[in-house]
Amino acid sequence: MKPRVALIAGPTASGKSALAIELARRIGGTIINADSAQVYADLRILTARPSPEEEAQAPHRLFGHVAGNEEYSAARWAQEARAEIEAAAARNSLPILVGGTGMYIRTLLDGIAPVPQIDPQVRASVRALPVADAHIRLRELDPEAARRLHPADTTRVARALEVVVATGRALSDWQGDRVGGIGGAIALHPLILLPDRAWLAARCDRRLVAMFDSGAVKEVRALIARTDITASAPVRRAIGVAEIAAMEAGEISRETALERTQAATRQYAKRQYTWLRHQMPGEWPRRDETEISKQISSFASLLHK
Repeated sequence: MKPRVALIAGPTASGKSALAIELARRIGGTIINADSAQVYADLRILTARPSPEEEAQAPHRLFGHVAGNEEYSAARWAQEARAEIEAAAARNSLPILVGGTGMYIRTLLDGIAPVPQIDPQVRASVRALPVADAHIRLRELDPEAARRLHPADTTRVARALEVVVATGRALSDWQGDRVGGIGGAIALHPLILLPDRAWLAARCDRRLVAMFDSGAVKEVRALIARTDITASAPVRRAIGVAEIAAMEAGEISRETALERTQAATRQYAKRQYTWLRHQMPGEWPRRDETEISKQISSFASLLHK
């Protein structure tokens, strides 16, 4: 029989972590992070990583294991996640993937495009462009990618542009030749949390107030003080870092920093919501429950199929 793997996907603040912990406690599972921001060690509070007390309730893997000055990718995460899934299964512990980073999930299940190594000079020139200029250039070289990607999505726009510049071939073409996915080798039990949008937005706002009050500012202060982490490092692009950094520099007030971070988070949650709703396989169950008891009931029915 194929090994079972559970997957809980959803936008930020949708209740994924609480559901995963409760599920792991009840059935003996291992929680494996699938959130691109929560891999970094530097921003536990601002990225809503599980607290030490929460992590003590069940085994947690791939949370906060990457230093802020390290390069990290979906390919590396997929390799590490695959190893953690195999290790959990060997212990008779159900692997529970938890996160809202669609690229990570698709890379693990479907495989990765065999894109050649990008020339460092090409990468440096592309990454030096303002995102608006990069998107304009992408429209010229890869119109399909430009239509698909949000003009302000710095990371994905840069990736698509550097690939087409370096290889002369669109990233979508390379992605048609994906290799290494584990989707066919496991029995996947997915659940996508898509709660009421107004409920989600209010939850995002409340959570950020708590973050600002409980250490997020201190985290960012320590992060921006490090000379080994450049301003373009992925960890510096986490939502809230730029806003808190501006507050620390005296450029904006605390209230403005909080409001801007809340707005950016709501926009991010909206993009995640739309992506998960339309880009994940249509047969994957979608649920709008916001209570743990109802979510657990939904998942229990899936695991017994």
